[in-house]
Amino acid sequence: MAENVLTAAKRDGKGKGPARRLRSQGLIPAVVYGGKTEPTHVSVDPAALQKAIETPHKLNTLLTLKLDGAEKHVLFKEYEVDPVTRRLLHADFLEVKMDEPVRVTVPVVTTGKAVGVTEGGILSIAAHDIVVEALPNKIPVKIDVDVTELKIGRSIHVSELKAPEGCKFKFATDYVVAFVAVPEKEEVVAPVAAVPGAAPAEGAAAPAAGAAAAAGGAAPAAGAAAAPAAGAAKGGDKGGKK
Repeated sequence: MAENVLTAAKRDGKGKGPARRLRSQGLIPAVVYGGKTEPTHVSVDPAALQKAIETPHKLNTLLTLKLDGAEKHVLFKEYEVDPVTRRLLHADFLEVKMDEPVRVTVPVVTTGKAVGVTEGGILSIAAHDIVVEALPNKIPVKIDVDVTELKIGRSIHVSELKAPEGCKFKFATDYVVAFVAVPEKEEVVAPVAAVPGAAPAEGAAAPAAGAAAAAGGAAPAAGAAAAPAAGAAKGGDKGGKK
C-alpha cells in the first residue's frame, strides 16, 4: 500500500484569528485524533498534503506524519474547503496502529458486461462505496464487483461479494450493491375507432357541410325553401286586389 511522508508542526492558538494567520503563511490548521492522548493541534502545508494523497488510495493513503522529531501513522479523515476557491481550509487526521484494523470507505468498481444488459436491461449501481475493516497497510484501492452473470431483474448483495485478502466487509443489513433493471416498455396508443351514430368530434362538422354544398342535387336548407313560398303568397294577394 502507498505510504507518504507529511511534515507537521504543533500550534498553540485556536479559533478563527490564529487560523487566518496560519493561512496567510500558506499553512492550514489540522487536528490529529486517536491514540490514548488528547487530540493534537498542528499545522500543515495544504499543497504538501494534497501531493501526499495523490495515490490510487486517495483519502485512504497511509501517511507518516513527522511531528517534533517523532513519527505517527495517520489517515486523512475529514477536511474543509473554501466554497469559492476550493482550497483546503482545515484537515483532520486519525492516528492508527499498524497492527490494529481500521474502518474505511472503499469505492466500488464493476467489472464485465452483465447478461441482462445484453438482453436490453439497465445496469444500476446501488452502493458506490463499501465500509471495509482492514489493517492500515491492507486497505484496498477498490472493491471489484463482477456483474457478468447478472440477469434482468437480478441483483448482487454485499454478502455475496468476496472481500479482498486481509479485509472484512462491515454492514448491518444485507444491502444491494448492483442490479439490472427491467427496461421500460413504450406505451402504444391505439387509434380511436369511429362509432356509428355518435356525434362528430369538434371541427368535423365543417367538412360535412362543405360536402353537402358541393352536391348539386342536395335538398335546400330549411331557410331556402321559405323565401320563394313567401314571395308566391305575396303575389297572390296582389292579384286578388286587382
